[in-house]
Amino acid sequence: MDCDECVVQHTGACHDRVVIHVVGREIRSGSCHDVEMAVEWHELETIGLAAGLDAVGVAGAEPFLETLGDLEARKAAGLHGGIQFTYRNPRRSTDPSVTMTGARSLVVGALDYTRPAPDRPSGEPVGRVASYSWEDYYAELRTALDKVAEALRGHGHRARVVADQNNLVDRAVAHRAGLGWWGKSSNILIPGVGSMVVLGAVLTDAEITGGRAEPVADRCGTCTRCIAACPTGAIVAPGVVDARRCLAWLLQLDGDFPVEFRAALGDRIYGCDDCQDACPPNQVRQRSPLRPATAEAWVPIIEMLTVDDDSLMERYGRWYIPRRDPDIIRRNALVVLANIGDRRDPATEAVLRSALVHRSEMLRSHAAWAARQLGLSHLAGSVTT
Repeated sequence: MDCDECVVQHTGACHDRVVIHVVGREIRSGSCHDVEMAVEWHELETIGLAAGLDAVGVAGAEPFLETLGDLEARKAAGLHGGIQFTYRNPRRSTDPSVTMTGARSLVVGALDYTRPAPDRPSGEPVGRVASYSWEDYYAELRTALDKVAEALRGHGHRARVVADQNNLVDRAVAHRAGLGWWGKSSNILIPGVGSMVVLGAVLTDAEITGGRAEPVADRCGTCTRCIAACPTGAIVAPGVVDARRCLAWLLQLDGDFPVEFRAALGDRIYGCDDCQDACPPNQVRQRSPLRPATAEAWVPIIEMLTVDDDSLMERYGRWYIPRRDPDIIRRNALVVLANIGDRRDPATEAVLRSALVHRSEMLRSHAAWAARQLGLSHLAGSVTT
């Protein structure tokens, strides 16, 4: 079999790479080792959509210099609030070649997690979980992106899936790929879908032909509903979030929950959807969700404060928890209990009494604050908050 047959039939041992579609070749030395081949975009898009992605795009793997500048400026201004995920190493997360040497393309995928919120259970205090954490949507996203990566690897290219990691600035990647526009909430809004999506990408050394889209123009216009909806005023400018005020981040913060934001937390036990719930495109999408409701939207607060460490982590371990410390979950549960608990409920009093003598000084302090908020100061005694 000669080299021409090898290239056309995608078989034989004389070539280093095979592609989904050969869109051109240049034989410089008479060997197909020197053939330059590219992957046809339409094939990858078809694979991604068939695997369950709601939007697929492609972008070049050049460094995201504007995003790097934004991250460094916001970190210098203290807006990062100690977040390590986004701000630990901006030079790495904004340069795909640090994660994959020789990266040429990014195949970007979005998975819509919109689903109706179930009614609040009655009869006991429950905490509200943000919709992006009702299930492990990133696992579903990775599975779909793996299908794209497998196709690339199967045709001789390197490919690596990056999702929910600090290797890559996923929203900037999605914007470059033309999936959507930057909302004032700092989320990416995808036309016809909204911002309730999880994002990820496949880094590859393949050259991908076709599919390059222009960035989607702003469609928010003068709308500022997300800014007004934030319960702590954390969106300090269009597209700029002060993490020091963001409830979703404060719930993941190590140490004490800031006293000045405890009342604003309300019943939120993990995450915050307020800016997204207020967004008109999301409201339209929520009228016709693709997924059924789930019981994971509400979790029992008293149970959180009574079960042992292993049981707590078995149920909630997929949440981001600093140092994998279950007491962070209990800390948040105490703040929620202070906001929504019933001082006449014997179970509420019992868990507060238990927390007031807990081994953790942090939990003792939050329990004392909760007791005082509920009008049960006599339980707290001399414990400081």
